Amino acid sequence: MKKSFIFTCLFFILLSSLSFAQDKKVAVVTFYVNKKVDVAEFGAAAYAAENKLLADSSFNLAPLLKNFHTQFSESYSKAFPFQLLPEDEVVNNSAYKAFIPVGVASDGLLDVKKFTIVIPGYKVLIEKLMGHQNEKEMLKIFNQADGVMDVSIYFKLVKIGFGGMGVVKAEAIANIALFNKSGDLVFSVDESAKSSGVSPLVAGIPVMTAEKILPMCESAMTELMSDLQKDMPKMVKKADKKL
Repeated sequence: MKKSFIFTCLFFILLSSLSFAQDKKVAVVTFYVNKKVDVAEFGAAAYAAENKLLADSSFNLAPLLKNFHTQFSESYSKAFPFQLLPEDEVVNNSAYKAFIPVGVASDGLLDVKKFTIVIPGYKVLIEKLMGHQNEKEMLKIFNQADGVMDVSIYFKLVKIGFGGMGVVKAEAIANIALFNKSGDLVFSVDESAKSSGVSPLVAGIPVMTAEKILPMCESAMTELMSDLQKDMPKMVKKADKKL
């Protein structure tokens, strides 16, 4: 009888703690992909090819972002020990719509329209600028939430092999960062995966045509989404304790 009573008490304590965690709410406040493929590994000589690819309208990462957003909303979010505020509630908030993020511009090096594709309604928030100032402002706007979350994707080219005769693969990186009510970082997931396909190097510079690079980005994203499906639960396991 005593054992049964103890078990019943433990069960209700566990149920209560799980319910408390699920009562916590988080607002996703940015969701975008960086269109500029990082070629820093190959030096300044590769920047011309990088900019040419950026200007090529056939290099379209929008479908990859849309697929990732769907997977995030319908699958990854189920691993979180908290609820996400409804997306409409975030993007239609009048203060959010009026907010001008720190560190972005309408032209120049941080021109968000030129360098990013955003899920409709979201703003581009650059997480690491000025002590997470953007996120602190978001916490004021969404004061009904227990935290705010940034989600972004970017791509880079990485060299495989030695010397000028090697090849490159595309690497997809997803950054998912969560901040609590105090503006402290709860976790920052930087999951990455490489493409199965490769592109050649010519005189040490990657061949960066849309026909070569886009399928590699698609391949890397497929691998990344598969990895996140497996890894997300353990990555966020203790998040509720820090919210």
